[in-house]
Amino acid sequence: MTAMKVLLVLAIWLGLWWFNTWLAKRGRGAWIVPVIFGLTLLVLWEMVVRLFGVSSVILPAPSAIWLKLISEVPTLWEDFVQTIVKGALTGYIIGCSAAFVTAVLIDRSPFLQRGLLPVGNFVAALPIVGIAPILVMWFGFDWQSKAAVVVIMVFFPVLVNTVAGLQATSAMQRDLMRTYSAGYGQTLMKLRLPAAMPFVFNGLKIATTLALIGAIVAEFFGSPIKGMGFRISTEVGRLGLDMVWAEIAVAAVTGSAFYGAVSLIEKGVTFWHPSQRG
Repeated sequence: MTAMKVLLVLAIWLGLWWFNTWLAKRGRGAWIVPVIFGLTLLVLWEMVVRLFGVSSVILPAPSAIWLKLISEVPTLWEDFVQTIVKGALTGYIIGCSAAFVTAVLIDRSPFLQRGLLPVGNFVAALPIVGIAPILVMWFGFDWQSKAAVVVIMVFFPVLVNTVAGLQATSAMQRDLMRTYSAGYGQTLMKLRLPAAMPFVFNGLKIATTLALIGAIVAEFFGSPIKGMGFRISTEVGRLGLDMVWAEIAVAAVTGSAFYGAVSLIEKGVTFWHPSQRG
């Protein structure tokens, strides 16, 4: 009986895999292939849980997670606002803005470039589980401490990418601007910043995922009785894995939407770049 169940799962998996490969080879829409691939994973997940009687404590079925999502909308929304809107988004805006301004200052000062970047690399290597408790003690248990963690996590990736972007122009391009009697400000605004935008957006896209991770993990070290990290840690202790997976699903969808929004802005700003053409 178990062998028949395994064969059934394999047969459905191979069939959907072949269908998805067939669509991919014919270029039938860039969005259809990932959607079908995702649905395939959900179908196989549901089948494995149902056919083999997997306990919900180990792995709840997607249908159970969906029911929890529907029934706990007010709680999930409260956690979303606390963690994503207040903690992650606020820290993301502050951290990325500060990194951009600092990168311009570093580009202007060779002393800061030699002195600050190594320190930045050192701080970026610090583990979040080490700095999060310290910042919680400094800024309190509410969203401000989570935003501070996010600021530290997103600051240095954006800083390093922006500095690299500002140095991406060639000597011939900078000499051409000097022949036009362009000062530093004009060269920065009309040549170096536009050329740096692909690098800046690389940093911003990396920071989208770091912001969510930082805000959620920071809540494990102290938070009010709301927030995604608080809810995950609490429900794990109560063996409410369906609620844990519901929070994970909300975080995953939010992170993907956040990344997609930044990518969409990048496409409009860097439309001239070869990576955005064709």
